[in-house]
Amino acid sequence: MSTAWDGDWFPDARHPEGTCVINDRCLLRRQEQYCVVLVAGIVLAQYGSSDALAAAHAMVSLAEQGWATQTEVARAFGCTVRTVRRHQRRFEEGGLANLARAGGFPRGRSRVPEARRRLVERLRAQGHSQREIARRIGVNEKAVRKLLRRLGWRRAPEVQPELDLGGPGRADPNLSGIGAAGPAQPSQPAVGSADPNLSAFPSQAPPGTAVSNDVDPADRSGDRLLARLGLLDDAPPLFGSAHAVPRAGVLLAVPALLQSGLLDCAQEIYGSLGPAFFGLRTTLLTLLFMALWRIKRPEALKEHPPADLGRVLGLDRAPEVKTLRRKLARLAARRRAAQLGQALARRRVQQRGQSLGFLYIDGHVRVYHGQHRLPKAHVARMRLSLPATTDYWINDDAGDPLFVITAEANAGLVKMLPPVLAEVRRLIGERRVTVVFDRGGFSPRLFQQVLAAGFDLLTYRKGRSPRVPRRAFGPRSLVVAGRRVSYVLADQEVRLLKGRLRLRQVTRLADNGHQTPILTSRRDLPAPQIAYRMFERWRQENFFKYLRQEYDLDALAEHAVEPDDPTREVPNPQWVLLDAQVRQAQARLDRLQAEYGLEAFTNQEQRRRTMRGFKIAHGRLGRQIWEAWQQVEALQARRDQAPRRVPVQSVRPEPVVKLAPEVQHLINLVKMVAYQAESDLFRALEPHYPRVADEGRTLVQSALMSAADLTVTPTELQVTLAPLSSPHRSLAIAALCEELNGQDACFPGSTLRLRYAVQGVP
Repeated sequence: MSTAWDGDWFPDARHPEGTCVINDRCLLRRQEQYCVVLVAGIVLAQYGSSDALAAAHAMVSLAEQGWATQTEVARAFGCTVRTVRRHQRRFEEGGLANLARAGGFPRGRSRVPEARRRLVERLRAQGHSQREIARRIGVNEKAVRKLLRRLGWRRAPEVQPELDLGGPGRADPNLSGIGAAGPAQPSQPAVGSADPNLSAFPSQAPPGTAVSNDVDPADRSGDRLLARLGLLDDAPPLFGSAHAVPRAGVLLAVPALLQSGLLDCAQEIYGSLGPAFFGLRTTLLTLLFMALWRIKRPEALKEHPPADLGRVLGLDRAPEVKTLRRKLARLAARRRAAQLGQALARRRVQQRGQSLGFLYIDGHVRVYHGQHRLPKAHVARMRLSLPATTDYWINDDAGDPLFVITAEANAGLVKMLPPVLAEVRRLIGERRVTVVFDRGGFSPRLFQQVLAAGFDLLTYRKGRSPRVPRRAFGPRSLVVAGRRVSYVLADQEVRLLKGRLRLRQVTRLADNGHQTPILTSRRDLPAPQIAYRMFERWRQENFFKYLRQEYDLDALAEHAVEPDDPTREVPNPQWVLLDAQVRQAQARLDRLQAEYGLEAFTNQEQRRRTMRGFKIAHGRLGRQIWEAWQQVEALQARRDQAPRRVPVQSVRPEPVVKLAPEVQHLINLVKMVAYQAESDLFRALEPHYPRVADEGRTLVQSALMSAADLTVTPTELQVTLAPLSSPHRSLAIAALCEELNGQDACFPGSTLRLRYAVQGVP
């Protein structure tokens, strides 16, 4: 017997309201203000609906333990898969506490930069209307009105210093912090301020010295805003006291860099780079410090923290690769590098005119490995002819560079020496100068031009010359530049150009019997001094080697090209080909003639008593000689008809180009000034370090690379270097610091006098 069932055989199998199915094993239930995550009916997590940290941890737990995929978790929690992955990464990096970090812009924090907020408040306090403030800042009036409302604007009892931001009668925008009404007076630091260096203490700044509008050396947002608004041409240095600043020892070179005049000359020639946070002074100072730090290319800045380098420059961070490249391109566009080089050379002549009695001139070849077709030059150190550019350096008698000139189309020393000497005459005036060069400039006709220009010459004699009898040699010695030199020399007069040119020849005899003849027009100097000055030319070779290794002199600053003169003459390829054929034909004729002569020498008279019989017997060889002779005559006639040099455009189908010289010339000048500063420190160290000849440059370099403590006072920037590798080295650098302190040099762009010391050395 069956009974009736009044209940529901199929009750509602739907999930309660607020339940979200993650997958066949996992559920997410939301009820009122709580959430529960269930896995196979077991509670995995429970948290409040507003607890974002717990929700993120629940998502991570589901994904990490394999209960659900990232896509399933994202769909259930109403987020993206990227958010789930981000939570997992944060949990792996920092655990549960790292999940509490909110994404995006922090809530409650104003999105308006602090510098702009202060600027709006200043303008409003001055009485400018909202419309005028909006026009000057570059936003609409509504944005200014909302900002002032959000700030609860009211006129403060103490107003920040006035800054004139525009108008027809505004002051020079190059002077940051100076407005139309006169110098701005930034607020003074509060008592007990952590950093005494606030705005470089502008009350003591002389007229024309820019003053920073920021007070925190690590936050230069105010000056960056002014640069963005076109009101700042270069960020003034703002230093903060710091311990063990990496590479801060380079500040030892600042007095020498100031004496070189690079910053002053560049300011006169280039003026300004326009509105910028990294202006002309900062750009050049960065390049100089990079050279002294042995950061050989701008691309190498990627390996160094910008903040660490910036602290040495008085900035929050140093300019990086793209910024530095843009600044160099902007300088190169003005094409004033040669003018800057001349100004630096004039400054050097004024400072060291006494060391310019002998000038050493030589070329340095920089090999090019790009895709463009450039003129070739002989690379002596590689014994190859390769596409390259040639720079001619002029060094004084101490080996320091004076100036540099880039040759057009790798012109040789014989062609480049007259324009180089004309430039030297403009720089040094009418004083007596002896130019010293190697065999590459040997040309008796060039010697006549050098003497006619009022210069004396000193060079090696090139090619074969009559050997000097051994009896003409004798030992000679002399004290030159504080050192005694001894040679075995012969002194005589020689004539060149069929007697039209008379010069003095001093020949040195080596121990192995080799003779080295030296030609000069100086008859007033003793023979040992002539030999000493000639052999001191190796100082310039050592200079090139040092700059190649330490300053990467061979590096190309850029690979950009520009059109070259298409009418420039080059060797005619057709003439070169015909000349090679003539030489081959002449060599064949010489071989045949030698064979004919050998047959005549070995001829037996009993067999061929007459010349007629000999010619008949060797008729075939005679005909070959006659044909070879005619071939040589024909080839010589064809070669004589072809021009030896033709315009370059007639032998090249592609456009005629050359490497753009401006950036490379600027980099050469920077490296030259850096080397001069290093040499000045080297000479200043000489009285305090006995082994300066062997280790002087190494010691200077280690001091420039060392860390240092920076202490800022109202009038000084104190640089305390870390101890060096040994006590006697620290004592030597400490003595150098005392000598530099006597110069009272200020850091460029500020009024802070530099004071140097070494830790542990009183």
